[in-house]
Amino acid sequence: MKKLAFLILLAALVVPSMAADVPGWNAFVIRNNGTVINDIVSGGIDAKEFIVTGGGMKGAWGTSALDGQTMGQITQLAITRLDDPVRYPAGSGPYVAPYFNIWITDGLGNYAVIANEPSNPDFQPLYNNGYDLGWSDISDKAAKVYENDDKSWLPNNGIGLTFADLAGFKIQAPTVAELTTGWAGLGTGAPRELGTNVAYGFNWVFGDTLSNYVSDGVGYVVTNPIASGAAAVVPAPGAILLGMMGTGLVGWLRRRRSL
Repeated sequence: MKKLAFLILLAALVVPSMAADVPGWNAFVIRNNGTVINDIVSGGIDAKEFIVTGGGMKGAWGTSALDGQTMGQITQLAITRLDDPVRYPAGSGPYVAPYFNIWITDGLGNYAVIANEPSNPDFQPLYNNGYDLGWSDISDKAAKVYENDDKSWLPNNGIGLTFADLAGFKIQAPTVAELTTGWAGLGTGAPRELGTNVAYGFNWVFGDTLSNYVSDGVGYVVTNPIASGAAAVVPAPGAILLGMMGTGLVGWLRRRRSL
């Protein structure tokens, strides 16, 4: 058994470790180059710092982890904020930052950004050193629709909607080509990387609205972003290969013992 354990450990060292349940997150500037994004350590924790130095500036931390799932499959949207918000007025944009933007589509070429509105009194009590939201937290809240003038493809023409009304719509970021071509209502504030038009289905956003979310020299210091859904997690190729190698080693040892 010691030999078996050694061989499995050796296989694990040969195959790179790939965490299937940890999606990649990408920090980027959306509008105006004044937003500064730093990798820092705060209280011994690896974190991102977003410094929004002026009104109209905007940045985001986005992921494609939810792309292809529906809004109703969202299970957790979370982010932890490490900086002290009390330097801002309670309930103001900077105090309750960040907010989120979600790209949705009908699969027929129509896209829109769905956002929570932190100025909504229903959302502000959900802030607690960041956010940890489940579907039950947001489903009955007002959903704001942005980045498309044509809302005829949405329920009730996009007016007076809750997140529950949009439960069946797919989360999907437009492609670079689609964003480059654009459509009526697509603005500079849409969550896409400035200069490249690379976009992600889910985004924690800093800046722009509700007192412009302007920070100070400290910036917004955040860590542990989460965007998860109910869709089954597919094992990463490295994990599959490791499992196959381990099973093969066990079979080989058993056959050898029987000889």
